[in-house]
Amino acid sequence: MAGEQTQLGIIEISPAAVATLASQAVLTCYGVVGMSSPSLRHGLAEILGRENYRRGVHARLVDDEIVIDLYVVLEYGTRISEVAQNIMHNVKYAVEHALGTPVASVNVHVQGLRVS
Repeated sequence: MAGEQTQLGIIEISPAAVATLASQAVLTCYGVVGMSSPSLRHGLAEILGRENYRRGVHARLVDDEIVIDLYVVLEYGTRISEVAQNIMHNVKYAVEHALGTPVASVNVHVQGLRVS
């Protein structure tokens, strides 16, 4: 995905690594129940298991900036817009801090709401 030329060689970061960073940042946010698959099955969101959280994140490189799409399930009763803003901020900070590559946008797709 992101490549950086150094004196010693090239550093490349895979989309899976970005997805791992992003999913960990999402799961620390208040109001998040879990990650979901981008496709809805029979109109219902399926919460992914811990080992599959990266499937709920799509990261790509556009003009040397990272664009991240997140598919999440939120807690019923929370303010969706506030939780989504918090997710965007946390993911942008975590990825930029870890990689040093600018994040152009973080798009949050709320796939469902769950009552705990």
